[in-house]
Amino acid sequence: MPGTSSDTDRHTEREKRGKEALDQQNQPSHNIVSIISQFGDDNLSLVRNISTGLALAGVIVIARSIRLMTKFKAASEIPARFIERNVSLRGKVHGVTEEGLSVEHVPIHVPGLSPLLSKHKGVCASPLLVHLAGVELTPEGRAWLEENLDPAQLVWLKLISREEDTLHCLVSHSKQGSMWSSCINEEVLWLGLARTAPISGVPPDSHLYWRLHKRLLKAEGKAERKGRGLWKEDSLWQRASKAVGDNTVFRLMKRLFRRS
Repeated sequence: MPGTSSDTDRHTEREKRGKEALDQQNQPSHNIVSIISQFGDDNLSLVRNISTGLALAGVIVIARSIRLMTKFKAASEIPARFIERNVSLRGKVHGVTEEGLSVEHVPIHVPGLSPLLSKHKGVCASPLLVHLAGVELTPEGRAWLEENLDPAQLVWLKLISREEDTLHCLVSHSKQGSMWSSCINEEVLWLGLARTAPISGVPPDSHLYWRLHKRLLKAEGKAERKGRGLWKEDSLWQRASKAVGDNTVFRLMKRLFRRS
């Protein structure tokens, strides 16, 4: 029994020494954690300001890299990857041109950040020249655009290609009182106010070219079937009058009556 008691005491002593040694090893790490925690508690506002600053800097870097908040004043300023990915930009209509529209780019606005990212502070806005991709407008088509697009109306420009200072785009707008937007390229074709044309700046053998061209041809086909605009057929009386007017004998008789 005495031997057993002695062994137990020695075992207890070894456990105690091992625990003390382990506590000594962990003490430095506990001290470091305590110091950091104490510093954080004593300088809470400073830590918050540093975190906010780092977050803000990260947002600015990301925004600059994707350029969502950059105002483009010319076609040449738009990154090539925007054209390749057919990115949509928001714009404000300035007027109707011979081949389409002049549109002022309206970037995404984020209070506090947008002024920091603006490259053209205090400079007058310059509109972008936008051609309706795959469309050849008629004079009636331009008149329709002037009548149906209010000044400063917001539109969306789906970038298709770029040629010098001109952007070839699919232009969409929302009609007043409607939740849905419509593609102006298709609309003028559907009304018979334009003809389909080759899509400039896009390889004719590309999937994008044929997908867009097929879409525009479908709109033009509807106008032709319905006899709208360019495809409107003359009435029977109009065709008969034109045939008589073009007749050589009729023109000769008309001259004789005038002389007499």
